[in-house]
Amino acid sequence: MFSPVVAVYDACILYPFHLRNIVVQAAVNGLVDARWTDAIHDEWMRNLLANAPDIPALRLEAMKRLMNDAVRDATVLGYERHIQVVNLPDADDRHVVAAAIQAGASVIVTWNLRDFPAFELGKFGLVGQSPDVFLANLYERAPEMLVESLAKARSNLRRTRVSAAEFIDILQYQRLTKLAEQMRKHLSDL
Repeated sequence: MFSPVVAVYDACILYPFHLRNIVVQAAVNGLVDARWTDAIHDEWMRNLLANAPDIPALRLEAMKRLMNDAVRDATVLGYERHIQVVNLPDADDRHVVAAAIQAGASVIVTWNLRDFPAFELGKFGLVGQSPDVFLANLYERAPEMLVESLAKARSNLRRTRVSAAEFIDILQYQRLTKLAEQMRKHLSDL
């Protein structure tokens, strides 16, 4: 029987639209027991607004609500008490590890792996994984479930109506190269 891993999503993987669509859909489909905090939401939304000021803040607030509604138990509370025991190169990232400790997570999914040294994460039974490694590992554990989840993520793109081949190009563009390679053999299922 498949048991989803508890993973904290760092802000950098929630920032890009397509990657957010994929990882949140994986949580909705029960492939991962995703966790985040209001601080993580604030970070990805603040950065997106700074880089794309034409996006209305209310739209991002609505996205946050949709994410929280879709993944009901995702928001971690009470993590602040763990911040002081975490030692990272950037003290501003300690809240992510603290949330993972509070949530009983085993993985932090982030592109910023050097900001989360393996030695420090190991003290708390955590590992850091890039989204590509994380999703490729999910495929290895539950291939049919992940393909179905990615097909649903593709169907979420109703406005652009991308083909399966175009969706694989999106995976590639999002630096999900291992996952894109795995999905090439499932083109007809996407």
